[in-house]
Parts: sequence; structure tokens; C-alpha cells
Amino acid sequence: MSYEVEKPDEQWRAELTPAEYQVLRQAGTEPAFRGEYTDTKTKGVYSCRACGAELFTSNEKFESHCGWPSFFDPKDSSAVELIEDRSHGMLRTEVRCSRCGSHLGHVFEGEGYPTPTDQRYCINSISLRLEPQEN
Repeated sequence: MSYEVEKPDEQWRAELTPAEYQVLRQAGTEPAFRGEYTDTKTKGVYSCRACGAELFTSNEKFESHCGWPSFFDPKDSSAVELIEDRSHGMLRTEVRCSRCGSHLGHVFEGEGYPTPTDQRYCINSISLRLEPQEN
């Protein structure tokens, strides 16, 4: 797959911290309830930490109590790409940044959250950077 932002692996390793690299480029997961944005209520836009693409806004963020930031929809449908993930003996849907292919988390459906889409984009804080909204 080809992305608008493509860099050699050595460049990603140089630009990201080891923890960011492990999640964004190797589809890792940060520990539950430890992420910077898990409980954040700040209004603003959440962008990809690897390439800066705008992915989610605080308007779509909701409390799921799952241990990671949760959103019921991306900022726009082309911001993320969804990929079937059969790792760890499960069938899940991986969420990646459509601009650089970085791993963001997974999306789940039908869990019964009172949101407009009945979807939970379960996203690693370390994959995101919050740009607070100007007042």
C-alpha cells in the first residue's frame, strides 16, 4: 500500500521515541489507563503523532472506560483506513492513519454505547497529538 507520507524505517526510528515507534510503526498497544489523552476533556483536534494528519476531534470523543481514548467517528471518513486484523487469535478491525499508514488502534461495533454510530474507535494516546482549540 502506498501513502502520501512514506519514510524509510530508519527515519521513523529517528523521528519517533521508542514507545511511539512501537505503537505507530509496529502496531503495538500502550498500557490501558496510562495514556496521556484517556481522560482528557480538552476541546480540540487530535492529529497523527507521526505525520500531523487531522484524525479525530473532541466532539467525537466519549467516555468508554476501556482504558484508551474512544471516539465514535473520525474527523472525516478519509482520515483513517480500516484493515482486517487477525492477530492474537482474534478478528478485529485495525485503524490506521490514511496519510502515513501508522497504527492508531482498533474500531469496535455493536457494543451498545449511546453514541450516534454505535462504534468505538479505541485509539492509543501515543498515536495522537492534541491541538487545543483556540477560545
